[in-house]
Amino acid sequence: MTKITSFGLPALRAASLAGLALLAQLDAGAAETSWFKEQQHCMALNMYWEARGEGTDGMIAVGWTVLNRMRSRRFPSTPCDVVYQGGQRRGCEFSWWCDGRSDRPRDARSWRLAQHLAEQVLMAPPRDPTGGALYYHATSVRPGWPHALTTRIGQHLFYR
Repeated sequence: MTKITSFGLPALRAASLAGLALLAQLDAGAAETSWFKEQQHCMALNMYWEARGEGTDGMIAVGWTVLNRMRSRRFPSTPCDVVYQGGQRRGCEFSWWCDGRSDRPRDARSWRLAQHLAEQVLMAPPRDPTGGALYYHATSVRPGWPHALTTRIGQHLFYR
């Protein structure tokens, strides 16, 4: 009997990511389509709040950081689980999620861009501009992380 674990966790996570895109492209049932839309919404919210002032390049980089986390065994395997990891309290992974403010996007143009780019990142991702980054922060802060710097995109530094 072949165990599913013989494929390895990275392969299963990659298959999970491919499954997100497949659900969107197939004539999936209402429940599957709703689930994909929820995942896309989580990705879009994160891209919007983390990089709305950075334009396309910054939003794509934030999206890729979520994808890279999904591929890593150290993080959850869906966009929503990655974005909402840590709950709505200090210690969450993305500051917009636990800052106590409304999460409703206010800038319609940036929100439309984030929604479009979230769909693109989940269905047909462009090249990863972050070099496999799992973490990032604004250049205005100095968290003292032990991670290896991979690149700077706009006002964010990305790390592996």
